[in-house]
Amino acid sequence: MQFLLWYAALYLLMFLLVRFMHLYIWTPLRIQHHFKKQGITGPGYRVLIGSTGEIKRMYAEAQSKPTSFHPNAVLQKAIPYYYQWSRMYGKTFLYWFGSKPRLAVSDPYIIREALVKTNSSFEKIEFSPIAKLLFAQGLTGLKGVKWAIHRRMANEAFYMERIKGGVLEVAASTTKMLEKWEESRGRKEEFEVEVNKDLHDLLADVLSKTIFGGSFEERKRIWVLQDQHLDLFTQAARSVYIPGFRFLPTRNNRLRWRLEKETRELIRALVKTNTKLETSSMSLLSFLTSSYKNHNGEEAALPVEEVVDECKSFYFVGKETTANLITWALLLLASNQDWQNNAREEIIDVCCVSGIPSAANLKDLKIMNMILNETLRLYSPIVLLQRETTQKMKIGDLDVPANTELFLAVAAAHHDTETWGEDADKFNPLRFQASQKGIPPIFPFGLGPRNCIGQNQAIYVAKHVLAMIIKDYSFATSPTYVHSPHLLISIRPQFGAPILFTKIQK
Repeated sequence: MQFLLWYAALYLLMFLLVRFMHLYIWTPLRIQHHFKKQGITGPGYRVLIGSTGEIKRMYAEAQSKPTSFHPNAVLQKAIPYYYQWSRMYGKTFLYWFGSKPRLAVSDPYIIREALVKTNSSFEKIEFSPIAKLLFAQGLTGLKGVKWAIHRRMANEAFYMERIKGGVLEVAASTTKMLEKWEESRGRKEEFEVEVNKDLHDLLADVLSKTIFGGSFEERKRIWVLQDQHLDLFTQAARSVYIPGFRFLPTRNNRLRWRLEKETRELIRALVKTNTKLETSSMSLLSFLTSSYKNHNGEEAALPVEEVVDECKSFYFVGKETTANLITWALLLLASNQDWQNNAREEIIDVCCVSGIPSAANLKDLKIMNMILNETLRLYSPIVLLQRETTQKMKIGDLDVPANTELFLAVAAAHHDTETWGEDADKFNPLRFQASQKGIPPIFPFGLGPRNCIGQNQAIYVAKHVLAMIIKDYSFATSPTYVHSPHLLISIRPQFGAPILFTKIQK
């Protein structure tokens, strides 16, 4: 009997050893060889950790060094490993996230194919458990039928006519921010504002109204908790997730649990209040708590916890992308006075003396459209996207095995000199003139069925806020500004965005 137990233990040990060798040594080396035959190389595979050690080192090194105010710093600072490895191995290369192969590509047509295809060839990569805790199971993480139901219900809140209906709320929130600026200005001709912080507060106020139907002050605690959680997520996101790690009572894990618990309790209370009031508000929450027809044609409603998940996701995505888009537009215009003056002249001409855009005349701000498109190209809210092949397939000229992760380097595609010319890293809104032919594709909000549902609202709010600022102030970059694009959910200025403003006398 004892002999049989020893034999079983030895057999199990041999099985585990063979399985380990197959999963973590043989398969990665085989895939590496497969791509090498096609001319695709990259940093060599390291057992279990892959390339993650180098990625963390490159991030730490990149964030420790300020750079000149140049859009190319986006690649150097936000995705330093892509920037360095693409220079060593070419724009398409293979690297490893643990034992998972990742094929990095920046060809805009391959990116478009991977995002637009709706068949089973490409799938969204699952969130790690730590990412799920932050983003919850909202639209960004869902798949299949559940994703389709959530998307259809959330779409109701983002029809263009409803977005335009929020013009007075955007104007009111922006006016409140500008009044605060005037208080700090006092009698000074020139004054400095750290615009990124103020714009995040502004968007928190706008989104509090459009998501929950309440003000920023009423929902402030949720925003504080979410920002704290984001900092923890960013620290963990560049490492391979170790199965079961989230259950260990480490200091960061305990903090995550507390933040998650309190955030969900606060949002859950708002959801229940909204349901009891049976409000006719046009807020996202109202649409998410309304009924829908299920596949049997019966009335159904999303469970409370799924509504909470969606609200958590929209808090992050909406605030980060729009506040940072406006910030980078202001920084670019602060360094390009001619475009700032052109935009101001157009705003005064289109919006008349009041300078407050209406839903009807925002569309006539053509120069602003070009400025925003160029800002989205240079400082794309989405820096990278990931997809996974579900079967062996041909992508461009490459044979790609099943279960290969694609690292779609959106920012690199937007800065590519072969696509955009030798001045690809320069601010030139004329690229997006309506008369231009064959403008290359950009993917600032993704593309295809899973594109950012709030992209129209983001651009609408950005145009509105910028018009109100540019009409009243001329501005230049402060000498204290340190250029360091920093990737959280989207690209933020790591050390803030101090800008010097001068009130325009009328």
